Amino acid sequence: MQLSFDAADRLVELVEFRRGPVPAEEAARVLFALASAPAALARSLLDDVVSGDARLAWRGTAVGLASPPGADVLLEDAHFVVVDLETTGLTPRTSRICEIGAQRVRALALEDAFETLVDPGVPLPPAVASLTGIQPGTLRGAPRADHAVRQLLAFAGDAALVAHNARFDLAFLDREVTHLTGRRIAAPVVDTVWLARRLLAGRSRRVGLATLAHFFGVSTEPCHRALPDARATAEILVILIGLAQERGARSLSDLVELAAPRARRLHTKRSLVAGAPTSPGVYVFRGAGGMPLYVGRARQLRARLRSYFAGERQRPAVEAALGALERVEWRETGSELEAALEELRLLRDLRPPANARGTRPDRHVYLRRRGARWSVTNEPTSLGPLNANGVARRAARALDGHESDDVGAAVVPLRARLTRLARDQRFEDAARLRDRLAALEETVAALRELHRLRSLRACVVVPAGRPGFVRAYVVAGGRVASQRLVPKGAAASVEVATLLAEAESAARSRAPEDADELRLVASFLRRPPPELRVAPLEPEAIAALVNGLPLAA
Repeated sequence: MQLSFDAADRLVELVEFRRGPVPAEEAARVLFALASAPAALARSLLDDVVSGDARLAWRGTAVGLASPPGADVLLEDAHFVVVDLETTGLTPRTSRICEIGAQRVRALALEDAFETLVDPGVPLPPAVASLTGIQPGTLRGAPRADHAVRQLLAFAGDAALVAHNARFDLAFLDREVTHLTGRRIAAPVVDTVWLARRLLAGRSRRVGLATLAHFFGVSTEPCHRALPDARATAEILVILIGLAQERGARSLSDLVELAAPRARRLHTKRSLVAGAPTSPGVYVFRGAGGMPLYVGRARQLRARLRSYFAGERQRPAVEAALGALERVEWRETGSELEAALEELRLLRDLRPPANARGTRPDRHVYLRRRGARWSVTNEPTSLGPLNANGVARRAARALDGHESDDVGAAVVPLRARLTRLARDQRFEDAARLRDRLAALEETVAALRELHRLRSLRACVVVPAGRPGFVRAYVVAGGRVASQRLVPKGAAASVEVATLLAEAESAARSRAPEDADELRLVASFLRRPPPELRVAPLEPEAIAALVNGLPLAA
């Protein structure tokens, strides 16, 4: 059964990505990794998946999404059935339903109710009996779960289902409904826990049923029995709908969207990345009007993009970008290095708000000396660019009184001063100097590394996305001075000569964006991926590398 559910999820994702019905032959090829699938075979393979999931429906010879019943009905006309279950435990794999309560809400008014005990077929744990007041003897002779759930479904009809912590109740109901019909529950579902979290943000951090009942002053007190708890939830629902309408919600689908758990809201956007390839590349999250929200790179685009919708928490800025996400763009590259360099370019051009400040192109700072006083500036000096503003500021405080541009020369006397402060038990002064000295040592190391990189001369060769070619980057003159697609074979020598000529004619650079590229390339050279190769700036060596030949000793 789990295999069928996974196939259904993938098929829903495919249809959403295509933004319409997908021919059966194509769906079967994607779902079952078939080289070809005749129409009759495709229909046969897909039929169990489509018929077993209420989200899917046949549209002639294509698979499409089923229309959810009543999704566009106005909230003041909507029909809800609020459900609450008492169970023998916390998981439907090992526990069973022992009581069902349901309260109908139509046109924002409470109407009739449904209530039944359920024979779970297993002993009622003493803790559950104590919590609910249900005595084991009262369950004997009660309907079994399959019969009780049939009654509940008949009572609910085409209503939207509501529950407080719907994931719990729906898991038990889905188990029974699947056994009865082979399909999961198709009705729209509203979770009052998540609805309250969205609508009461900043007013109430606790959204338990008893807490909300007290907060709103409803007439029914929750008591761990199915019908009273369902009735209390129904009263809370009516109040929450009013708050949702104040937020602009008009239809049942608006309410379902507001009440969707974070994981479900993310899942509904997973179709935006359904066609992502497995190759390296860069991607851009875009919001309303195509506004760039976030830029990233990946060694494997499909896995990285899907990870955003797997439920794990992201940085707050990325969470906000996911909330506003309307479109995902990506571009395949031949290597992760190419993707990383392209990401830098996109960050400079687009300046997306969700990217961390440390990756922004306007973050660069420099150290500046005026006499014996030191400061941090955005104006270029020989001491920079540096990426860590806070570290640079602490380093400048450490340098105050140092009258030379050789910042490394200040480290030894500062260490001696730190020793004296500790010996004199001036611990607060020592702690302050310790932090400033650590920042200075980090800054000195960064400046020395940048100086070393600016003298680097090398050719880095990585795969290209184009068959029969590689991509070559020449690092020289303090920058990535040239890059070209180089064909394998005899023609390589011509392109290599052009590559080297471009690099030699490029002016030396101290620009901050070139420093960023240098540091990026250096990070790949420190821990090179298996597809990356490095050659000296010699035509024969580069041509040999391009053609996959070992370099001469």
